[in-house]
Amino acid sequence: MADLLTRYKASMVLLGVGDALGYRNERWEYCTSGPTIHSELNGLGGVASIHVALPDWRVSDDTVMSLATADGLILGGATRDSILPRIARQYKLCMSDMVGRKPGPSSIAGTDQLRPDEPSGWNIGFTPTGTGCGAAMRSMPIGLRYSRTSDIDLLIEYSVEAGRMTHHHPIGYLGSVASALFVSYAIQGKPLVEWGRCLVNDVIPKALDYVTSTGLEVESNIAEWPYFQNKWKLYLQERGILSDDQSGPCFPDNHDDVATRDLYYKSLSMDGWAGRSGHDAPMIAYDALLSYDGTWADLCSRSMFHAGDSDSTGVIAAACYGARNGFTGVPQCNYNQLEYRERLEKAAVDLYNISTNL
Repeated sequence: MADLLTRYKASMVLLGVGDALGYRNERWEYCTSGPTIHSELNGLGGVASIHVALPDWRVSDDTVMSLATADGLILGGATRDSILPRIARQYKLCMSDMVGRKPGPSSIAGTDQLRPDEPSGWNIGFTPTGTGCGAAMRSMPIGLRYSRTSDIDLLIEYSVEAGRMTHHHPIGYLGSVASALFVSYAIQGKPLVEWGRCLVNDVIPKALDYVTSTGLEVESNIAEWPYFQNKWKLYLQERGILSDDQSGPCFPDNHDDVATRDLYYKSLSMDGWAGRSGHDAPMIAYDALLSYDGTWADLCSRSMFHAGDSDSTGVIAAACYGARNGFTGVPQCNYNQLEYRERLEKAAVDLYNISTNL
């Protein structure tokens, strides 16, 4: 296994790679056919032949906002009263770097409402439409900052609050919790098969306790709470990993077929766009991690090259891959010239130093 610092660096750098590959300057994020994407990929010589670099492979809003999350954690000091306003400030600042990156409507509207210099100005209030994946696709640095088992309460607190700065709806900000949690589990070396059931059985109830304790829009949040947890329970039951006594993960024989996966991923969605929402972006990333053959190319196939919101699922899966494996198996051409590579590596080192008290 790669050393811990290398895994921190790989998690941050590869999230950018997963984003850029899934996005392909909008071309693949908005392609509605996984087989078409794979055909174009083969025409490029496969993942191992792609030099991920500008101008053809820019990162999207996912990476820019992930960097903003990391910067907020790094620059925000040690207390809630300094960290949360700093994250909010970084989110507002990063919106000036969105040309050609396609930020989502909730991210745009949410950051516009943030007032980081005012008391509690990082809370935008409950948002009925805040169900998208914009919080889930940027919270992985929280999992690096709060990566120890003893950090779970802080991970929940900051992933909820960072998430609902733009997506104040349980479907949105519980996606933030899931992505941060999975990265922390990857750093810990927790068996993959346990990630989903720990999310559902242990962490989501803790998150509900936290949200209730804040007193912010509690009734509205509780009313919308069941959807995320129920969808995850159904998924884990289908995979045979909801409880300790099940023998999964189990996959249908045709799950390796790209078109079949497109249909399955779509079935998980709220609105027919796979990975578009807070519950199914981390779910598809998790499914890819559970089912891939151990190679980077196959993980990319499953998490980044499908008919849904492929950069958002890819950014989460790649961050988890890096946190588990470092850069093992990843062609250097995929990351050597990645846009913002230096910033991503520096953020990783800073998060490592803070999280390990160096």
